[in-house]
Amino acid sequence: MNPARTALLVIDMQRDFLDPDGYAAAAGLDVAALRRPIPAILDLLAAARRLGLLVAHTREGHRPDLSDCPPAKLERSRAAGAEIGRAGPLGRLLVRGEYGHDFIDELVPHHGEPVIDKPGYSAFHQTELEQILRNRGIDGLILSGVTTEVCVHSTLRAAVDHGYRCVLAADACGSAYAHLHDAALQMAAVEGGVFGRVAGSAAIISDLAKWEAA
Repeated sequence: MNPARTALLVIDMQRDFLDPDGYAAAAGLDVAALRRPIPAILDLLAAARRLGLLVAHTREGHRPDLSDCPPAKLERSRAAGAEIGRAGPLGRLLVRGEYGHDFIDELVPHHGEPVIDKPGYSAFHQTELEQILRNRGIDGLILSGVTTEVCVHSTLRAAVDHGYRCVLAADACGSAYAHLHDAALQMAAVEGGVFGRVAGSAAIISDLAKWEAA
């Protein structure tokens, strides 16, 4: 991984997913499990910033009028008990501009780091991420964030289709369901890494440091 051509994606580390009063909690998900990757993400961020990697952060959410929220997605959220747009302790659930939509305090982006607001699960869907990466000459991605089996995996699959070399940071991704987290990692690694390489944050940081030293 050439640091000059590699970006770290931090996916959806928002209060709505990681706060006990947010969307995920309202849907009955284990917020404590979703918060487990925070230390590994912080380690990756420190290394990426020191080595000069592009760091980009994504947020899932919708326009206040919900005009960019497909009816099927809205219906699914309603069935889960956490209807998108409903008022909650952190503001309207998964609505842009609300307190819950923004990042947790531990992972607030640094000045100049792109923030990608996305209406779907993949960070490439209806966003400017592809243009930002191409303009910076990026051809490799390190993926982290939540949830492993949904937004992280959707972004990973789209990135591979776009031709990026991908590394999925196993301990820097989180899920409310341990078996789905494990399955998502296994799915990425089959067939010689059909969706890229799966590695721990320490190994990724070591690889970046070796490139810098060389």
